[in-house]
Amino acid sequence: MLPWKTLSRQTVYHHSKYLTVENHVVQLPDGRIFDQWNWMITPDYVNIAALTEDGRWVCFRQVKYGIEGESLAAVGGYLEPDEDPLEAAKRELVEETGYRADDWTYLGKYRVDASHGAGTGYFYLARGARDVGAQHSDDLEEQELLLLSRAEVEAALRAGEFKVLAWATIMALALLAEQKEIV
Repeated sequence: MLPWKTLSRQTVYHHSKYLTVENHVVQLPDGRIFDQWNWMITPDYVNIAALTEDGRWVCFRQVKYGIEGESLAAVGGYLEPDEDPLEAAKRELVEETGYRADDWTYLGKYRVDASHGAGTGYFYLARGARDVGAQHSDDLEEQELLLLSRAEVEAALRAGEFKVLAWATIMALALLAEQKEIV
């Protein structure tokens, strides 16, 4: 299979560092051209599944603007411009939770929307996380730090309590990695 070609791009709307919309002119491998292909640019981000030294998963219970009710959440945040994803993951873990880990496993990078962009998520498993008391979260939402057992995380995944696809995905991948089925 051959890739599509971007023939041109034009910024249609630039709101902030969090959202730019472009129109792309693209050519399919068979020669067809689409002159109205919307492309969204949002910041890349990291999500971290952090496992403490005593085998508990560091998560949040929180409310987000785009989610109905409370949700369980993984640790995460946006990359700063030109920031290495692993360094961003380490920074976010300390900032949001006050935990630090030395054992990091890369679980992959995933495009949010395969057809229209919207950033890339970089996923990590942090093992041996320990509380260093340096939590300085700048999140707008109210959140409660939780330490969950494996059984609690599995039950929460089955019940749909991680209401954002990236959060459910990172936790499922981390559980698999801990079973040595991947990585």
